[in-house]
Amino acid sequence: MTPGKPLFGIEEEIFITHPERPSLQSLYYLAKLLWKNPGYYYSHSDSNFARGEDVKQAIMGGVELSTGCHHDVDQLVADLAQRRAEFADVCEDALLVPLGHLIDLRAPTLTCGMHIHVGNLRDHEKGYNNLAHFLPLLAVMTANAPLVSGKYFGKSFRMAQSYALGPLRLDPWYRFQDLIFARRLGTIEIRVLDPVWDLNRIRTLVNCIKAVVECRHSFPLDRERYNELRKIFTVHGYCEELRPLYLELRDLVDVPEEIFIDTPADQVRQSYEKDGLVPTYSALDNAYRNNVFKAREIPTVKQQPARAAVGFASYYIVRLPYKLQKVWREWSR
Repeated sequence: MTPGKPLFGIEEEIFITHPERPSLQSLYYLAKLLWKNPGYYYSHSDSNFARGEDVKQAIMGGVELSTGCHHDVDQLVADLAQRRAEFADVCEDALLVPLGHLIDLRAPTLTCGMHIHVGNLRDHEKGYNNLAHFLPLLAVMTANAPLVSGKYFGKSFRMAQSYALGPLRLDPWYRFQDLIFARRLGTIEIRVLDPVWDLNRIRTLVNCIKAVVECRHSFPLDRERYNELRKIFTVHGYCEELRPLYLELRDLVDVPEEIFIDTPADQVRQSYEKDGLVPTYSALDNAYRNNVFKAREIPTVKQQPARAAVGFASYYIVRLPYKLQKVWREWSR
């Protein structure tokens, strides 16, 4: 494909809870999805697990679905909506929770993100630099992990402390930082973003990304400035230090300032403080399925070890060769 017209793809991670915690039954739902469409979901789904001391809180982490590659933003969002609908269809008796970090835990390896890939650029270095320049704003738009151990942390505990993220390094190929060159796909991968339920917000986000990589101007890469700002925006969100970036971004694309001020994290915090843990997860589930952030009746779910065993055998083991190859390609030069 001739470089020039950007391609976009989304990898979205969410938690499956029953109703407060994820469990290995998540593999069962992934298995159901895989065998409904193995040609697609063998390479467009994945599972994650806790590491180290976090295993004491929960073994199972989030699950991942990914879209195809699209030039058109509306087609990309429609693809994501289809992935969500297909997954919701096989998860009738569980809660689907798009959240960067579970409310009542403190577990830096039990986090979920939304990774956006940008490819097919004429100048990948310029695209990377421009994205890094505006990354504090792009991140704030999705901030959605406000609580740790049931207490308010700030806009995103995940952005601040997840093991899989971090300040920008001199080596843009190093995987565990906020923005990278992805070895496996040959794209620029925006890793810092939290998962959010609102498809319109995601559409606005990708339109901003599109404007940033397509603009003629080359913005300077200032890693030190970004790394200082991430200490601020991960806790406080949109603030005085970010407004100059907003004014620059507004010159490139028509985006309202309010979308950076009012974050998903604010809705989650208000819901939890008013209604508690499970109703908030129910509201997130409803928002993921129907784009309506409102609690509804919670399905009654019993832990079924047999489901976990079926999922492990018919999903995790089946995909293990692909997963090992994927890990090798992500880390090898």
